[in-house]
Formats: sequence, structure tokens, C-alpha cells
Amino acid sequence: MALGLWSLLKLFLLCKVADSVNFFHHRYDDLVRALYNVQNQCPDITRIYSIGTSVEERQLYVIQFSGNPEIHDLLEPEFKYVGNIHGNELLGRELLIQLAEFLCEEYRNNNERITRLIQTTRIHILPSMNPDGYENAAEQGPDRNGYLPGRSNGHHADLNRNFPDLNAVMYDNEKYGGPNHHLPLPDDWMALIKPETLAIIKWLKNYNFVLSANLHSGAVVANYPYDKIKGGRFFRASYTSTPDDALFKELAKTYSYAHGWMHTGYNCEDFFEEGIANGAIWFSTYKGMQDFNYLYTNCFEITLEISCEKFPREEKLEQEWHGNREALITYIEKVHQGIKGMITDENGNGIANAVISVSGIAHDVTSGEGGDYFRLLLPGTYEVTASAEGYYSKTLSATVGPANATLVHFQLKQQKATIESRILNRNHKKNLEGIMADFTSWRTHENL
Repeated sequence: MALGLWSLLKLFLLCKVADSVNFFHHRYDDLVRALYNVQNQCPDITRIYSIGTSVEERQLYVIQFSGNPEIHDLLEPEFKYVGNIHGNELLGRELLIQLAEFLCEEYRNNNERITRLIQTTRIHILPSMNPDGYENAAEQGPDRNGYLPGRSNGHHADLNRNFPDLNAVMYDNEKYGGPNHHLPLPDDWMALIKPETLAIIKWLKNYNFVLSANLHSGAVVANYPYDKIKGGRFFRASYTSTPDDALFKELAKTYSYAHGWMHTGYNCEDFFEEGIANGAIWFSTYKGMQDFNYLYTNCFEITLEISCEKFPREEKLEQEWHGNREALITYIEKVHQGIKGMITDENGNGIANAVISVSGIAHDVTSGEGGDYFRLLLPGTYEVTASAEGYYSKTLSATVGPANATLVHFQLKQQKATIESRILNRNHKKNLEGIMADFTSWRTHENL
């Protein structure tokens, strides 16, 4: 009996260790092992890939969750989390490792909510955008770590001030006219960015992300665009809203109220009402990743400040995980709010790069390669227009509910001029082929 009780006790202690063994500071090799361990535990729903390398040639690994991780399924939205953009802000990195392990474990346990989320969403998790900075910060440790050690990358650059500045372009377009989405990059953009930033920009081009958040430390607040003020002195606090201001507030509050204490507003000797803040009125920055996502892609991104301490001790990690776990899951679920659908021609072929406009909101999105689109919206009724070059535009009314996205499909009719142009081009091609055939026949006759 005593031996049996001891065996049970050892099993209990082993389980307790297993529950807490991952709550430690993951150095780069530890991070890689953790991700591949998750992939080995859940091979059918995960994929690991690298979006590039850091200055010191560390891989920027992403772990992806989906019912079909190898390909994008039409009408399945793409979501991403990015952590550790500032190398000395480690909590985001640790939470995202925990999130990957949690998703795998709960899927294996047949958790209905997590299973549904994974089967209907393509979730991309980049635990560390700045592994070089983290290694520098980790050498200092929690006792000696301050504001600067490890914050920057291997080239001493602040990666959250390293994206092309599209805010200035957008603010001019609002005054003088111009596109309100997918703004072109400046001519010299490649010369101004670091390898990690380039990797993110290429990543954004490869995936049609719908919703995102990047994780920081130093405060406890959900921060939403714009981060850069319009005009005036750079450091002057001034609320600077996007055309989707109401939606961004709702997204920020989704995380704040699902978080253990963010929504109380009083944290880190600061007060943020409901635990949210417009970036420009709190702390204006430029060339940040959050605004870049909104202005360059279809992706809506917010910034999550999740800890007063930049480099919390290992014993605090479990408490932080439990404070953020529900918020991390609830925020992913918001990717399914709004409308989505297919943009097709009269033969049912998907139309890529079609523009989807919502009346009253001066920010458009575009369809993906297969013709599917996603537009986050608050509950309500909207007039939605789809347009594409060479096709007649079409407007439909759409009612959005509080939960799953409303399906709104558009079949666009080809413009007559485009059809005639294609016929002329086809006839022209046939004429050229005929001429070439005659020429080939003549040359053959001459050679004979």
C-alpha cells in the first residue's frame, strides 16, 4: 500500500512539474525546441516555417495552426500574433510559446472551442521578431535589465520604428485625394529597413492576413491606430483616428475585458479608461508595425502592452499566462466578425485584387488570389461595393451580426469593352499565327 501511495505521489509530482516546466525564460534554442515539440505533438494541424533571418542569422520561426495547414482554404481567415519586437520585452515571447502549447494540448483533449477555432482559422504565431535583441537582454537577466539592453536588433535599430512611413502619405491623401488602402512603398524603402523588418514585409505579401496583434511590455493597455499624429509637433498628444476607429476600439476592448486586469484601467501607475488607448494620444510614434499593417495590407492590427515589467522573473510567468490566456483566444475569435465572401466572374472564376468598399468608411480591402475577401465590421447594416478592373461594379446590402461573419458573395459582369478588346486581341493573335504560317511555308518552298 505504501509503495502504491508513493507511486501515486510521484505521478502527481511529475504532473505538477509537467504543468509548470514550460514557465521559464526560453533562450533561442529553447524556443526552437518548444515549437518543434508542439509540431511533433500535433503534426496534423501545425506547420513550422521561417519568414527570414535576423542580423545574426537566427531563423524567424512561425508556428501555424489550421485544419489544413499547408494551404489557404478559401474563406478561411488568416490571423497572426507577433511577439518580442523589442528584444528585452520577453513576456509576449513567453505567452506565445505557451499559446502554441495550449492550442495543441486542448485540440488533443477535444476542447470544442479550440477545435472549432483551429478548424475555421489559419493562425500564425511568431514568438520572436527580434531573437538577437532577446539574447542580449537575456545575458543581462531580470536584475540588470532596463529600458535599452536588448531593445534593438543586432544593428542597434528599433524595429518598431523601422517600417516605411505610410502615415504621411495617408494623411496627404485624405487632404488632397488618393488611395485609402494598400499604399505604395517609397522608392528608397529597401535601403532603410533591417532584415527582420524586410522579413515581416515579405510575410505580409505572402499571406492575406485579416487580424493581428503585436505584444509589448512596459505598460498594461491595448493600443490601437493611428500611432502617428497628424501634423503639428511630433510629441504633442493628439487623438488620431482611422476610418475604422469604432472597430479598433472594439477590438482593443475585446482583449482588455477578457484580460485578468487590463480593463480596470489602473496599472503600472498609469490609468487608461477601459484599458485601451489611441496610440497617438498616448505616445505618438512613427514607422511602427501597427499602422503599417493597416495602410499597406488588409490586416487590422493593434498593439498589446501586457506587463509593467519588461523582463519579469520566471516565477511571474505562470500568473501572467493565466491573466492573458482567455484574452489571447477571444481576440483570435474576432477575426470571424464582419463580412466575407467570394468575388467571381460570370463563369465562377475567382477575381483577385478586387476592391471591396463599405459606404461611410474610407478604408477599402482587396480580395485574395483565389477571389475570397474578408472585411471586419461592427454589427449593423452596410452598403458594400465590389469592383475590379474590366468589370462592372456591384453593390449589395449586408447585415452584420455579433458573432460569425456574414457571407456576401459578388458575381461581377465583364464590361462590354473588355470583351470586345479580348476578341480583337484573340483575332489579332490568329492573324499573326496565319501570317507566320504563310511565312514558314514560303521559306520552306524557297529552300526546296
